[in-house]
Amino acid sequence: MVSIDEKRVYDDRGEATTVLVAADIGVVTVSVSDDIVGEFGVAHRCSARDVAARDRTADDARRDGRPAVAVATDEAVLDGAFEPLGFGPAVAVGFDGDALLAASPDGTVERLDGDDGWRELGAVGDVRSIDGDLVATADGVYRALDDGVQHVGLDDASDVAAAEPPLAATGTGLYGLGNGWRDLLDGDFRVVGADAGRAHAATDDALFARRGDEWREESLPVDGPVADVDYGEGTYVVAADGTFLVTVGDGWRHRGIGLRDVNGLAVA
Repeated sequence: MVSIDEKRVYDDRGEATTVLVAADIGVVTVSVSDDIVGEFGVAHRCSARDVAARDRTADDARRDGRPAVAVATDEAVLDGAFEPLGFGPAVAVGFDGDALLAASPDGTVERLDGDDGWRELGAVGDVRSIDGDLVATADGVYRALDDGVQHVGLDDASDVAAAEPPLAATGTGLYGLGNGWRDLLDGDFRVVGADAGRAHAATDDALFARRGDEWREESLPVDGPVADVDYGEGTYVVAADGTFLVTVGDGWRHRGIGLRDVNGLAVA
């Protein structure tokens, strides 16, 4: 196996997309050009539980006083330069527009918006994921409001995607929010991701992609559970065993990046 500390360059053509992977070893950056996985390596050593990025580059992270990248670790929430943001140990982070949401191990959700500091919204128990204003917990899905949190249904939610329509992965199925939650697929879903035109969801055994109004199983070139999915020029997936996959619409390419205990990824 290639050492994770040894950076490998497989292709340097074109402008690369930087993808951040959160793992027990730390935050790993992966450079992807089109569907070629290029240079990768550990950017910061820590126990990274989650990573999130808003729609700006990491180079602009502090230009307007708001972070553009956030990492949840066992010690603190970090920004894109891996500097503490004044929040202690965290299990999940996510961006609601320009505002950053973070959840502590005891389930307390707080919001960081501009230079006003962290503001506690409420406690929601076992937090698994944050995306937009949605929080996935063992008790279902919550919505983070300006002055608190509100339970909006379901149970045993593992992941959420605050796209249109919002999606939730639960222990009994994949759900979409319209006039209430609508059952889209049955199964024990662990991961869901979506942007304006793409959506994917995964159980421990399969990855599904939305095609129009239908969900179809994807044929991946590797085995093992999907840990997370995100979007940029392509669709990026990381498996729990550290395999990194990318497609730009004409099939999946993949490469092992030498990780174990992968917890998430985000396109910077």
